Amino acid sequence: MKKRLFSTLVLLSLIMVMTACGIKNDNDKSTSGSNIDTGEDTSLQYIIDRGKLIVGLDDTFPPMGFRDDTNNIVGFDIDLAKAVADELGVELVLQPIEWDAKEQELKTKNIDVIWNGFSITEERLANLTMSIPYMENTISLVVAKDSGIVTMADMAGKKLAVQSGSSAEEALGSEANKDFKASVAEVNGFASYITALMDLETGNSDAVLMDSVVANYMINDGGKDFVVLDEELVAEEYAIGFRKGDQALCDRVNEALRSLKADGKVEEIAAGWFGSDITIIK
Repeated sequence: MKKRLFSTLVLLSLIMVMTACGIKNDNDKSTSGSNIDTGEDTSLQYIIDRGKLIVGLDDTFPPMGFRDDTNNIVGFDIDLAKAVADELGVELVLQPIEWDAKEQELKTKNIDVIWNGFSITEERLANLTMSIPYMENTISLVVAKDSGIVTMADMAGKKLAVQSGSSAEEALGSEANKDFKASVAEVNGFASYITALMDLETGNSDAVLMDSVVANYMINDGGKDFVVLDEELVAEEYAIGFRKGDQALCDRVNEALRSLKADGKVEEIAAGWFGSDITIIK
């Protein structure tokens, strides 16, 4: 009898434990379910909740983003990003990055956006979510005034400098420009356009393939004896890069850009850097 009673008590205990475990498992499932990726886009809420927008940039890219004489990061893109962050009600955080690793920085959430004269290309459209375009640009050759180089054809057998990971490098490697690339004797990659232009100044490279917006600013600001050729490798547009699928954040930034354009803030910022509003925000 005692044996039977003991067995019954053991059985009841097991049932109670199993029931308790079942309840716990159900609760766990309910709790963890809110963390399961349901496909909902929380990219905007992520920024709002954290209260910061971290912008990844190349801090050697005037006039879009660069360091001034007091080592502060300034530029057209910086002022525009600050205005957008204010529209979102968050703090702007500037994070200089290695430009060649920009998409990895974005993927690992070290930064929230790539915003620094970032050109729209087919490859970037495939890998990222991109904002509306806000400025036009061309990829052109910068040469010394007395170089004798006046067309792209004159680069045959000569040395060309380019920034690694740039849209200029991507354009140079495209099918459309394969003949021009094949005509060049050597292509040298540099971490920044500043170092590429220094290489041009020493005569080690015969030309730099780069953004005309940046080239014209650097030539005028530095009083360099360079010229930008009228002939262009490709025409392009600047936009802001987001992680693929971060459409909610992208849409809110687009909305902010349009609002700032409508109220005259974009014109004010552009006039300060370029003398007039050269943006194409619609």
